[in-house]
Amino acid sequence: MPFENLSIHLGEQISLEPGALFDKIVSRRRGGFCYELNGLFAELLTSLGYRVTLLAARVFQDGTPGPLFDHLALRVDLDEPWLVDVGFGDFADQPLRLDERAEQKEDGGVFQVVPAPGGHGDLDIVRGGEQSYRLTARPYELADFVPTCWWQATSPQSHFTRSPVCSIRTPEGRTTIRGGRLIRTAHGERTERVLGEAELRSAYREHFGVALDRLPPAGA
Repeated sequence: MPFENLSIHLGEQISLEPGALFDKIVSRRRGGFCYELNGLFAELLTSLGYRVTLLAARVFQDGTPGPLFDHLALRVDLDEPWLVDVGFGDFADQPLRLDERAEQKEDGGVFQVVPAPGGHGDLDIVRGGEQSYRLTARPYELADFVPTCWWQATSPQSHFTRSPVCSIRTPEGRTTIRGGRLIRTAHGERTERVLGEAELRSAYREHFGVALDRLPPAGA
């Protein structure tokens, strides 16, 4: 499923109700952003018998953590706790051990889970030496994320409202549509080109399996 914010730019209402998430992502073969993708994945894992905890995260910008509920990630407890995150765009391919302080290397990069300053049990998720986000220790319900989800989808200050994005990992790297540009990374090589309307509609279908009745405005 692609990471995408197309609903925001198509004027579609975003609901975090499990039935609405299933209809959008499974029945209508769309994607979503963190609250949607991780929200529905939590429902799936729970239905399969896994013990899942919803965690709020503060995404780092210029070395400073953002507001609470800036991001939704999942803790899944097996014999040990794991960070599972299918909603952060370009992130780890595999779950990360939350109780491991050494570097964890995988195809998505080199990650490290380190205690956050303050001694409250929060954890910083570090990728390639840079902080990605700060996980809070306490559990939450999906409804707790609704106000921030609304803000992310409507505020001019939210980076999600600036430009439509649709992105998916591929065996070779990653394919992204940002605005009207198709960006492909394969084996470390990046290509980028501007698409016309017909090409753009076709690219959404071909690369992401997303069939759109109308295209979102290109945005910034």
